Amino acid sequence: MTSPNREQIIAALNSVIDPVDGQSITAKDMVQGIDIKDETVNVMIAVDPKRGPSLEDLRQQAEKAVAAVNGVTTARVALTAERSGAASGDNGGGSPASSASGAPSRPAGAQAGSGGPQGGQPGQRPQGGGQKPIDLPDVRSIITVASGKGGVGKSTTSVNLALSLAAKGLKVGLLDADIYGPSLPRMLGLRDAKPSKSDIDGKMTPPSAFGIRIMSIGFMVDEEQPVIWRGPMAMGALEQLLRDTDWGALDVLVVDMPPGTGDIQLSMAQRVPVTGAVIVSTPQDIALLDARKGLNMFRKVNVPVFGLIENMSYYKCPECGHVDHVFDHGGAHKAADELSVPFLGEIPLDLKIRLGADEGKPIVHTEPDGEYAKAYGAIADKIAAAIDDQVGPVAAPKKKSLFPKISFK
Repeated sequence: MTSPNREQIIAALNSVIDPVDGQSITAKDMVQGIDIKDETVNVMIAVDPKRGPSLEDLRQQAEKAVAAVNGVTTARVALTAERSGAASGDNGGGSPASSASGAPSRPAGAQAGSGGPQGGQPGQRPQGGGQKPIDLPDVRSIITVASGKGGVGKSTTSVNLALSLAAKGLKVGLLDADIYGPSLPRMLGLRDAKPSKSDIDGKMTPPSAFGIRIMSIGFMVDEEQPVIWRGPMAMGALEQLLRDTDWGALDVLVVDMPPGTGDIQLSMAQRVPVTGAVIVSTPQDIALLDARKGLNMFRKVNVPVFGLIENMSYYKCPECGHVDHVFDHGGAHKAADELSVPFLGEIPLDLKIRLGADEGKPIVHTEPDGEYAKAYGAIADKIAAAIDDQVGPVAAPKKKSLFPKISFK
């Protein structure tokens, strides 16, 4: 299949009309970035932030127009409220350029100077710029695994917790929400995998591994190719991964979040019905400081925090059994007590866990009866119980009768 080119994409977008004045979005110079990678096309459209919430139909029309171009298998269109000289061109091979100031752009409809989300009434969440929430009716619960900083083993924890939940008999999906640094394809042995077209129109069937469905932007870009997108484009890609994936009926969707408290975290909290958040940290003070920030962000947007996990909690010598606290010990437990959230458990620092992640062979799968699988399993039990408290227990399957029904006439 021949990859599409920029001229074909622009020609397709020329048919998308702004309903206010009847002009094409290309004639009005609203197309601010086009990124083409093989059969995947990403487009950024600049709009007036006041109109952002009302332009979802236009965004969808543009997405359909791009998807109809010969050679396009995946089309993503995002709206941005920023328009500048630096943003009007393409950066390198057509990737949306960064602003000269380095300041992040806002999603269309977001208010400037708001200072971030404000907590509302209990059980209510502020909506992102008036945009419609993403509905996932077949997904019973959504759990975000987050951290305040990178390098704490969050993705490894996400993978092993997802497999532990699946081992309990739950139907589990796993979403890689780290658009800029996707790692799940490698961790699950799916580096060469690609989504396929679903029987459901417009949906993608995600690759599967170890009995769970996995979706990641890493399936659509080269592993060594940097993703150079503005915040709105990254958020648009994440929303499409959620919305256009045929997840099937899931008991739990585990979301491996990017580090920090930026646009993607806010979009997830505001537009996705998140059941609860799990925070991963290492024991040292600097990691715990950032973990507190992540936890407080979820509190501000009224997402329940299921608790803290202390990763790389200790090192146990495989020869003599001596335990060494390489990064200190107990800091996450203390922080959980101070923040009045549950402490979910400790995961040790061990070469087997790291090698399993690098080789696409998670420790929970390779050693299901081992010490580390039991540690992840104990945490998964607490998470499953917290989910049940929020949304109710999983319905037990109906038992088949041993006796056929007899009809009396």
